[in-house]
Amino acid sequence: MTEAPPPSTLLLVATVIGWGVFGLAVLQYGIYTLQTVLAFFEMKRARHEERRAQAGWMLGAKSVPGISLLVPAYNEELTIESNIRSLLTLRYPRYEIIVVNDGSKDGTAAAVIKAFGLRRTVLRRPHPAPCKPIRGIYAHPDLPNLLFIDKENGGKSDALNAAMNYARHPLVCGVDADSLLDYNSLLKAARPFVNRPNTLIAVGGTIRIANGCEVHGGTVVNENAPRKLLPLFQIVEYLRAFLIARLAFSRMNTVSIISGAFGLFKRSAVLAVGGYTHGTVGEDMELIVKLHRHYREKREPYHILFIPDPVCWTEAPESLAVLRRQRTRWERGLCEVLWRHRDMMLNPRYGRIGLVGLPMFAFFDILGPFFDLAGLLLLPLFWWFGLLSFEFLLAFYSLVALYGVFLSMMALVLGEVALFRTTRKRDMALLALAAIVENFGYRQLNILWRMEGIWQFFRKQKGWGDMTRTGFGKKPAQ
Repeated sequence: MTEAPPPSTLLLVATVIGWGVFGLAVLQYGIYTLQTVLAFFEMKRARHEERRAQAGWMLGAKSVPGISLLVPAYNEELTIESNIRSLLTLRYPRYEIIVVNDGSKDGTAAAVIKAFGLRRTVLRRPHPAPCKPIRGIYAHPDLPNLLFIDKENGGKSDALNAAMNYARHPLVCGVDADSLLDYNSLLKAARPFVNRPNTLIAVGGTIRIANGCEVHGGTVVNENAPRKLLPLFQIVEYLRAFLIARLAFSRMNTVSIISGAFGLFKRSAVLAVGGYTHGTVGEDMELIVKLHRHYREKREPYHILFIPDPVCWTEAPESLAVLRRQRTRWERGLCEVLWRHRDMMLNPRYGRIGLVGLPMFAFFDILGPFFDLAGLLLLPLFWWFGLLSFEFLLAFYSLVALYGVFLSMMALVLGEVALFRTTRKRDMALLALAAIVENFGYRQLNILWRMEGIWQFFRKQKGWGDMTRTGFGKKPAQ
């Protein structure tokens, strides 16, 4: 029989692992702190630029580039009409809306055709981006800036490519069919393209959660914090993980992802990299990384920005089952992109995106869940067997919990400065409470979902899964 290692060896191993997990936690939170500081500086810069030149002047300017809104829709019967009506009310001098029904199994196509009185038409344009066959094109003479395309199912990337093939304008904007844009969003997102017409190729805006808000005519008319716990947690999470992180990445010129729910791109740049990539559920990040790769290899100057002012509202999952499917899909998509572009990782040829941007995603989103799980499971086990002191265990969990609450509170402060326009004391109290409570259970669930997404990637699981929608409510629940 193999002789068991002496207690002193086990104690040494446990101590090394314990301090290793503790050190990684300190490193993680140190980087989070740096991101928060960079985000505040970037927010200050964005606010200065906003005050210096309001976007309203663009309404009467002839030099403003036109925008084609690309709206892929799959089983979006409940929200598609509200989304289109919201887009029709946007303030922008020249834009068109191209809605693509990607072979929906519900009544999405019939709902759009009936709601807007569309008629079948013939329209021939070149198809530089690959997509599935088109079944029909619909329009109405009284709505010249609305085009509806019905096509065979090919996935979100395929639907976006189909819309881009029929786009007439130099800028294209991907918008999810379950989302609503603020009426000034296009003006604010397009302004950087006017300021940097030669080098800017993509701009991302802020994604906010509409659950609990009052919606009329496809527009959010009254902002309210949701009364359900899951959407509350997601508001805090979006502020911390998306707003702060993307502001920091923009400050470092290493933006690696622009949300598929709302992003503005130079059409020629997207077509130069072959359009959206098929066969991935992380098509939004895949496109941004492809753009980085293309311009770095061509050694051409370019910029990709994230700015907080343009706001897109989305419906967040209200059940654990739907949220789990969303988060595992996100993680699987991230793994696909990082693996597809693994040669860029730590490669000086690709500048900051290769040396900083992609490695940070790998560290926080791929390795991070395993570090977190080790801290949650191994340290209590070592304490149970008397290999670590209770004081060490208490110090570790106190650091994780308190710092997690601190970062969430900082995210709320930044959100108050950047986004919130009608702050109610009751709503802020609910969000502050959610910022505390989400550290005890919700964040741990996300660790498990991330690991499940990584496992799905290794099993080569495909598909999006069903995302059940409740529809944008006209009045928040009391």
